[in-house]
Amino acid sequence: MATPAQWIEGARPRTLPAAVAPVLVGTGAAAYLDAFVWWKALLALGVALALQIGVNYANDYSDGIRGTDEVRVGPLRLVGSKVATPGQVKTAAFTCFGVGAVLGIVLCATSSWWMLVAGAASLVGAWFYTGGKRPYGYRALGEVSVFLFFGLVAVLGTTFVQAEKLSWVAVAGAVSVGSIACALLVANNLRDIPTDTVTGKRTLAVVLGAERSRKLYAGLVGLAFVLAIASAFATPWALLAFIAVPLAIKAIRIVLSDAVGPALIPVLQGTGLTELVYAVGLTVGLFIAS
Repeated sequence: MATPAQWIEGARPRTLPAAVAPVLVGTGAAAYLDAFVWWKALLALGVALALQIGVNYANDYSDGIRGTDEVRVGPLRLVGSKVATPGQVKTAAFTCFGVGAVLGIVLCATSSWWMLVAGAASLVGAWFYTGGKRPYGYRALGEVSVFLFFGLVAVLGTTFVQAEKLSWVAVAGAVSVGSIACALLVANNLRDIPTDTVTGKRTLAVVLGAERSRKLYAGLVGLAFVLAIASAFATPWALLAFIAVPLAIKAIRIVLSDAVGPALIPVLQGTGLTELVYAVGLTVGLFIAS
């Protein structure tokens, strides 16, 4: 029986900034449109966190039953380490999805029911990332999914449920947050290239190889700051996102230093913090501009 601490570790807390950051930026974009609604922002945050934790447990379950987690370099996996049964982890995943679905329905009821389509797509995408007979995460499409759901859908959805309209500032924020979220996954898969290659898990990092994956990581992080500069044409306060530059540089240096295995683990935390601090800076800037 897994301990509470092991369940928390299995939820992969270091990935949670990928859920918090898009809601922050989406809320900042809503404030920029003079349409900030605090309780809708909190509901959106609940949806994002529930889906992020749910997909982490779902990945733990699906990878565990396939045997791809038996040799791990990174954080604890509940099924792979046999501290929890596959059924327990699957139940935890669907419980989180259920919580996210309920909160999402409440949001849709207060804004627009067509948002249910985006919510349903998010749930399907979360499960079939590594679940099902043909998981798209095993076919180098994980980054596409992360960009779509933890960038575009999360940011623009958060903005829309509050403002019921969008702006190019919201779009720029969605792309920037999505790019850093993609970088987080690239770093994770870069670390796992040796074990994923052996088990037949064809992530984008496996397809590109280590050298090009390192360059992709740096490019994705750099893109976010380019977009912050673009957003400064709407309001110079958007440049507050640059408070994340020191964290970004530190993570990029490790990735470009040819670090492998355990040496890449700090990059996950560093990238997550980069995304969160970037989002906080940009959000504060957008609130000031409002």
